[in-house]
Amino acid sequence: MMEGRLSFRDVTALAPMVRVGTLPMRLLALDYGADVVYCEELIDIKMAQCHRVVNDVLQTVDFVAPDERVMFRTCESERDRVVFQMGTADPDRALTVAQLVQDDVAAIDVNMGCPKEYSTKGGMGAALLSDPDKIEAILRKLVAGVSKPVTCKIRILPSLQETLSLVRRIERTGVAAVAVHGRFKDERPRHPVHCDYIQAVAQAVSIPVIANGGSLDLVKTNADIQEFRKATGASSVMLARAAMWNPSVFSRQGLLPLERVMEEYLKYAIRYDNNAFNTKYCLCQMLRDKVESAVGKRVQASQTSADLSEALGLQQFYQLTQDQLQVRRAAQPPPPAPPVLDGDATIMRVKFERREYPPHITPKMFLLEWSRQEKLEQPQYETVQRCQDRGFQSTVTVADKKYRSSLWEKSKKFAEQAAAVVCLRVLGVPEGRIGEEDSGLVCKRKREGKVNGTTEEELSNKRHEADLRPEAETTATAVVANGDRHKPDTPQKQQ
Repeated sequence: MMEGRLSFRDVTALAPMVRVGTLPMRLLALDYGADVVYCEELIDIKMAQCHRVVNDVLQTVDFVAPDERVMFRTCESERDRVVFQMGTADPDRALTVAQLVQDDVAAIDVNMGCPKEYSTKGGMGAALLSDPDKIEAILRKLVAGVSKPVTCKIRILPSLQETLSLVRRIERTGVAAVAVHGRFKDERPRHPVHCDYIQAVAQAVSIPVIANGGSLDLVKTNADIQEFRKATGASSVMLARAAMWNPSVFSRQGLLPLERVMEEYLKYAIRYDNNAFNTKYCLCQMLRDKVESAVGKRVQASQTSADLSEALGLQQFYQLTQDQLQVRRAAQPPPPAPPVLDGDATIMRVKFERREYPPHITPKMFLLEWSRQEKLEQPQYETVQRCQDRGFQSTVTVADKKYRSSLWEKSKKFAEQAAAVVCLRVLGVPEGRIGEEDSGLVCKRKREGKVNGTTEEELSNKRHEADLRPEAETTATAVVANGDRHKPDTPQKQQ
């Protein structure tokens, strides 16, 4: 191996695990003693659509999909030890993804062992085992096209001879290592791992072999890792479920109490703004048979990171972290997104971030108050929902002009707020973000939230309607509070 390149000899690795191998778990595994960490399998088609974003608030590098979802998040502290694993069945697309991420990871891995339908139905994962020509094409393309080590992870084939034939062919592609899950494609974790197959593979090739599949029977503590290595004759060991249940299995000081491990995991999840439901899933995996305990029930009932921090008694850490992140956010002005005309609407690339605004202030409120001051009809919102991902997009009409964001939001409310932001920015009107100078559009009473149980936005709606309409006037269209008109599942051109 060239100096500075990741070596796969004599290492202990966190295995790639869907929904588990996100940044918080990878960092925690490294803290406890893992030498190498793999991200969860990420599909090439989705990753190829991503753009790389330096996140100065979280101090991470994010690979962001067109719908603004973060598909892969990494940071400097894992850069030299994180392996990016992709699901692919296409050499060209695999290379595109590898070249996109290679400067932010230590190695590239191709999943050739996952037996789950979401992977195999596209010819990926374990489906590749029946197509050695495609395996060779993908690996040779990657080895020739990227500057980082390339590896792959396979399952054993029905016969030892077939398995050895495949790994020898894989070795000739120039890969840096091969991970071998010692089970057949149709076997599941309840089946014993075939250490003899892994041992035969290790003897048949000169590249490092990483043994995987020993979590159920053979690896329960750190001391067991070396025994699994000896039993398989492999250069290295990769742990999945044993690490998922308690990542301190990597620590040579022995397993730590689960409560402490969960707290340390949650701190990373809060620090790096991990998806709350992903965090909840991982915590439940750690709890295992304790998931119905008092703590387990609190975790299961949680819907947000704030709820999870309360469930584990980390409210103070959560609030302190949020305050620190908010200071960073406030110091960064929103990136310029010039408006463009699309048909009869002015559009901008805007995503509504609730945390960028005070608790009782919204862009819709500012737009409503501005319209009232200008003696205009109140803003009218027309929202559509697309079928493929249930995303929402809203168009707001103000003074007979239409405005909307080119991005799709996760809820109707957020879509309306994004449309309001576009309108306010085009008009040059303050939108109420934290750090803005007081514009006077929303008075102190409104910033304090509710008046007699009614939000100021609702009160403002009523006042505005009263100012503009005679008492006897009735509406001819189905307009709900604040001028919202919702058409579920109505098709609309995607930007």
